[in-house]
Amino acid sequence: MAVPEHTVPAENVGRDAPAAALTRALEAIGAGAYVVDEQGRIIAVNAHAEDLLARSAGDLLGHDAHDLLHGDAHGQPLPRTRCRMRQAFHAGRIAQMENDHFLRGDGSVLPISWMIAPYDIGGPENGTLVVFEALARPREAGSRPEEAAAGPLPELERLALLAETTTRLTSTLDVEEALRRLVALVIPRLADWAVIDLITERDEVWRKAVVHAEGDTLVYHEELQGPMPPIPEESPMPLSRALRGVASTLAGPETYRREPDSGIAVEQRGLFDATGIRSAAIAPIRSTREVLGALTLGRAKHPGDFAPADLPLIEDITRRAGLALDNARLYQRQRKVAETMQNHLLPQMPRVPGLEMTVRYLPAPDASQVGGDWYDAFPLSDGSTALAIGDVVGHDLEAAAGMAQVRNMLRAYAWSQAEPPSRIVERLDEAIRHITDVTMATMILARVEEAEGGGWKLSWSNAGHPPPLLISHDGLADYLTDGHGILLGVQAGRRPDATTLLPPGSTLVLYTDGLVEELGHTLDDGLQRLRRHAAALAHRPLASFTDQLLRRVRPADNDDDVALLALRTPARR
Repeated sequence: MAVPEHTVPAENVGRDAPAAALTRALEAIGAGAYVVDEQGRIIAVNAHAEDLLARSAGDLLGHDAHDLLHGDAHGQPLPRTRCRMRQAFHAGRIAQMENDHFLRGDGSVLPISWMIAPYDIGGPENGTLVVFEALARPREAGSRPEEAAAGPLPELERLALLAETTTRLTSTLDVEEALRRLVALVIPRLADWAVIDLITERDEVWRKAVVHAEGDTLVYHEELQGPMPPIPEESPMPLSRALRGVASTLAGPETYRREPDSGIAVEQRGLFDATGIRSAAIAPIRSTREVLGALTLGRAKHPGDFAPADLPLIEDITRRAGLALDNARLYQRQRKVAETMQNHLLPQMPRVPGLEMTVRYLPAPDASQVGGDWYDAFPLSDGSTALAIGDVVGHDLEAAAGMAQVRNMLRAYAWSQAEPPSRIVERLDEAIRHITDVTMATMILARVEEAEGGGWKLSWSNAGHPPPLLISHDGLADYLTDGHGILLGVQAGRRPDATTLLPPGSTLVLYTDGLVEELGHTLDDGLQRLRRHAAALAHRPLASFTDQLLRRVRPADNDDDVALLALRTPARR
């Protein structure tokens, strides 16, 4: 509640002119308001307070506010020692309370929220301003609070709920999580049952949630969830109209007692029977493009029946829910496209007699499930096998498309040109700067072949990529730092080659930076972590080695995708 900054010029609060000025100031406040003097006597009151309290100004002015107005939830006088407003009044401080009660002139009890603050009344004495709003309709003294009719939320509480709805629903791009958050926002605050029906992309209706608030626990009734009949084109029944986006409306058990005009009406009758809902408000969930579904709020034991005045708030909530669900659906649709694209872009590994090979790809958790990290392995025209791993900048479909361009060009050059890896990388670097949209990329191109006299030989060229890791059968792990040059897309030039023999039973690991980079830590920290765990896992079968390495080394807060290629040579016989 906003307290107006207002000073009334007066020499004596008892004079008529200052009292009138105080009253005029209070009339500008859009809630019940009164001012008390230093003794706690009411000296000014606005018309809204008179209406809320069922008392005229003459009944209020000059009386002690606490003795006249303050009571407990049952309408009994409230001892001064238990009155938080009285305590704040004597302390001369600003205070507020969200759930309190005033006694009305007709003997009923009014649930309220209030705020008080010191107030300059322009004289030698200090005053105190009290601003209050009704939380529900008045009820008879002696009745239990839960027996009171609920009524529309006060304006401040309504605005707070809408702000919370916007914040919570727009902070997730997961449809199921958005639905869970929507349910938690509306029950038990507005009702004790929430039902969400969504229209799928195939225009089928699916009852996604039937939830009951039992105290502070939300209980999902899966037996009431599932597929629904199709939406009738002409039905005047509330849920059918909402699913067509026509209007929000109120409903009760009697609404569906008549002869059902559709399968949905039959389902709704069963819902009311199973839940005991006596009053319901049903509103469409819309995006800017289409109707996504409907929200039904039901009251069985929740106080009060829904009234037309409740519908604008529920429509505001479903409007926000529609925008959030539409965004989440669009994101998941893009992610599905991205996953399909990724599955087609990342190749199957060739079978190379004498070698074991395995690959893994983990998408970026907060992007579109596809990125610029890639791996490849393919036979060359001379009988050797090419290994490649790389990273095109970005975590979206554009990065994936760039990755596909680089990988396909690399395959063409490597197959057609019987040249060392460095020369192939030079040709690729020259090409991507002229005929692709890739601005920057890193990669390693390696050639593995049988060495003269037995064993396996590895030749490679590194274009700005994290170095390969070679782990012996006995757990000695070393990075292959030779053959390192600048990344692709920066400048043309000669690139180095490097060659080494792969010991029997050794494991070669090619990986992207998402495996070793961690916020707040240096790259050397990540490389050391990788080396330590790879050495400890050297005895594992290759598939288990790869899975455990990813699980142990990849940072928990990683926001990058990871590609990994592992190769193992046969052990010495």
